[in-house]
Amino acid sequence: MPTSQPETSGPSEERITPDDLLHARTGTEVSPEDIVLASGKDITPRNLEWAKRKLEAEGPSALDRLLP
Repeated sequence: MPTSQPETSGPSEERITPDDLLHARTGTEVSPEDIVLASGKDITPRNLEWAKRKLEAEGPSALDRLLP
């Protein structure tokens, strides 16, 4: 029994997500906890200190760099 296949083989313009929807931040402050969680680490005093230094060095865009 044949399975139905989409008629188009490539991505259409309707399926492409616009860049403005791909950003991780929602306009709110980025906290050290956000950085730790985005990096996949547990929230520990050591990881929070690392995240604070990362935020000071890179600013809120540090979160964008961690997320895919």
